Amino acid sequence: MASASTKQPTLKQSTSPQEQYNRTVTRLSSIQSHLATTARTGKLKGKVVIITGVGSLKGIGRAAALLFAHEGAQHLYLLDFAGENLPNLKSTIEGRYPDVTATVIQADAADDKAVSDVCHQAIREQGRLDVFFANAGVASSRTLEETSGEMFTNMMRVNTLSCFLAVKHASEAMKQTDEVRGKPLGGGSIILTASIAGIRSGAGPIDYSASKAAVNSIAQTAAWHLQRTDVRVNALCPGLIETGMTVSVFDQARKRGTADKIGQLNPLGRYGVAEEVANVALFLASDDSSYVNGQLLAIDGGLTASVPVVPGKFA
Repeated sequence: MASASTKQPTLKQSTSPQEQYNRTVTRLSSIQSHLATTARTGKLKGKVVIITGVGSLKGIGRAAALLFAHEGAQHLYLLDFAGENLPNLKSTIEGRYPDVTATVIQADAADDKAVSDVCHQAIREQGRLDVFFANAGVASSRTLEETSGEMFTNMMRVNTLSCFLAVKHASEAMKQTDEVRGKPLGGGSIILTASIAGIRSGAGPIDYSASKAAVNSIAQTAAWHLQRTDVRVNALCPGLIETGMTVSVFDQARKRGTADKIGQLNPLGRYGVAEEVANVALFLASDDSSYVNGQLLAIDGGLTASVPVVPGKFA
């Protein structure tokens, strides 16, 4: 039996921080370009999909739209509050994947009528709705003192109300059947973008964290409200991901020459990219996850797997 004074073994650093960072950049570049070399497996063949929050050129929504098209989605309805990048997304998808139809809509994902309308549009045009990825959201870096009640309410509206509306309207559409157009049984997958900030403190300010904690609660509660309908509801909880929303953090670190420190607090020792979150969204959208329901899936390199530990030592 080891004595209480026995020291824990330390992990030897086999590479320098710069070498680790170079390896990270190489690996992430490969992940970001994987669609060019990955065969289309048809995981979403015949499925009708709605995705919100697709406007950012480096965002999770755009990455998911491209991946879902790659995997054979029949029709993608793509929404964003800002419209400037929507034509490019449509042309990119339909240029690469002529068998996929992409409809882009400039709309507010937290507007009741807009969400109801797109769900009805899918039923009217395609006779079915199989996947709703509620990805729209905003972030902030405000302190408690800087956050007004109005700011807090707006954060809840954009991040949380949008997910509630997705669950409310998408679930009704998913229950509908249409044997002629290939959906004899109701069911579908609703995916909500939350955050590890909704699981643990320390990953965001109060307003943002509260909004994402509410999204996590919606996912778990809705799964039970929709029991026995074959409509599944799950939440994605990304950690530090390089997207249009977080780009300032990365730009500042690179300008300071400290890019090798980004993401160093998690066991993988690196940050993530939008395509890695999109891959998990694909799993939840596909029939591969047919028995996954009411879950909060952290995509954070292992950050939330532990309480803080001393770097270089075993937990």
